[in-house]
Amino acid sequence: MDVPVWMTCVIGVGVVFAGLLFLILICSFMGLFFKNKPVEKKNTVKSAPISTDNNIDPKERGNLVAAASVAIAESLGKDVSAIRIISFKKK
Repeated sequence: MDVPVWMTCVIGVGVVFAGLLFLILICSFMGLFFKNKPVEKKNTVKSAPISTDNNIDPKERGNLVAAASVAIAESLGKDVSAIRIISFKKK
Protein backbone atom coordinates (compact mmCIF):
# COMPACT_ATOMS: atom_id res chain seq x y z
CA MET A 1 0.00 0.00 0.00
CA ASP A 2 1.45 3.35 -1.03
CA VAL A 3 0.68 6.13 1.56
CA PRO A 4 1.71 9.71 0.72
CA VAL A 5 4.20 11.47 3.01
CA TRP A 6 1.79 14.29 3.87
CA MET A 7 -0.82 11.77 5.02
CA THR A 8 1.72 10.15 7.38
CA CYS A 9 2.52 13.59 8.86
CA VAL A 10 -1.15 14.50 9.32
CA ILE A 11 -1.94 11.16 10.98
CA GLY A 12 1.12 11.43 13.25
CA VAL A 13 0.28 14.99 14.36
CA GLY A 14 -3.37 13.99 14.85
CA VAL A 15 -2.45 11.01 17.04
CA VAL A 16 -0.12 13.13 19.18
CA PHE A 17 -2.76 15.87 19.53
CA ALA A 18 -5.44 13.32 20.49
CA GLY A 19 -3.09 11.73 23.04
CA LEU A 20 -2.31 15.06 24.66
CA LEU A 21 -5.99 15.97 24.77
CA PHE A 22 -6.72 12.62 26.40
CA LEU A 23 -4.01 13.24 29.05
CA ILE A 24 -5.46 16.69 29.80
CA LEU A 25 -8.92 15.20 30.27
CA ILE A 26 -7.58 12.46 32.56
CA CYS A 27 -5.64 14.99 34.68
CA SER A 28 -8.68 17.27 34.97
CA PHE A 29 -10.93 14.37 35.91
CA MET A 30 -8.50 13.06 38.55
CA GLY A 31 -8.05 16.59 39.91
CA LEU A 32 -11.69 16.56 40.95
CA PHE A 33 -11.10 13.56 43.21
CA PHE A 34 -7.69 14.44 44.64
CA LYS A 35 -8.21 18.15 45.15
CA ASN A 36 -6.77 19.43 48.45
CA LYS A 37 -9.34 20.78 50.83
CA PRO A 38 -8.56 24.28 52.12
CA VAL A 39 -7.13 24.40 55.61
CA GLU A 40 -9.17 26.41 58.07
CA LYS A 41 -7.24 29.24 59.70
CA LYS A 42 -7.25 29.54 63.46
CA ASN A 43 -8.79 32.63 64.98
CA THR A 44 -6.09 35.00 66.13
CA VAL A 45 -6.47 37.44 68.97
CA LYS A 46 -5.19 40.94 68.43
CA SER A 47 -3.04 42.27 71.24
CA ALA A 48 -2.89 45.75 72.67
CA PRO A 49 -0.44 48.19 71.09
CA ILE A 50 3.11 47.84 72.35
CA SER A 51 4.66 50.78 74.17
CA THR A 52 7.59 52.43 72.39
CA ASP A 53 9.10 54.15 75.43
CA ASN A 54 12.87 54.05 75.79
CA ASN A 55 12.56 53.74 79.57
CA ILE A 56 11.25 50.18 79.75
CA ASP A 57 12.32 48.19 82.80
CA PRO A 58 14.06 44.84 82.12
CA LYS A 59 11.06 42.74 83.18
CA GLU A 60 8.77 44.55 80.73
CA ARG A 61 11.41 44.28 78.01
CA GLY A 62 11.55 40.52 78.60
CA ASN A 63 7.78 40.31 78.28
CA LEU A 64 7.94 42.35 75.07
CA VAL A 65 10.60 40.06 73.57
CA ALA A 66 8.59 37.00 74.62
CA ALA A 67 5.43 38.35 72.98
CA ALA A 68 7.31 39.18 69.79
CA SER A 69 8.89 35.71 69.77
CA VAL A 70 5.51 34.04 70.08
CA ALA A 71 4.05 36.20 67.32
CA ILE A 72 6.94 35.43 64.97
CA ALA A 73 6.81 31.70 65.74
CA GLU A 74 3.05 31.62 65.15
CA SER A 75 3.33 33.41 61.82
CA LEU A 76 6.08 31.01 60.70
CA GLY A 77 4.11 28.00 61.93
CA LYS A 78 6.95 26.78 64.15
CA ASP A 79 7.45 26.19 67.84
CA VAL A 80 8.94 29.05 69.87
CA SER A 81 11.94 26.90 70.75
CA ALA A 82 12.61 26.38 67.00
CA ILE A 83 13.38 30.07 66.35
CA ARG A 84 16.24 32.16 67.63
CA ILE A 85 16.06 35.95 67.94
CA ILE A 86 19.53 37.44 67.74
CA SER A 87 18.74 41.06 68.50
CA PHE A 88 15.76 43.19 69.38
CA LYS A 89 16.28 46.89 68.66
CA LYS A 90 13.99 49.88 68.45
CA LYS A 91 14.32 51.89 65.26
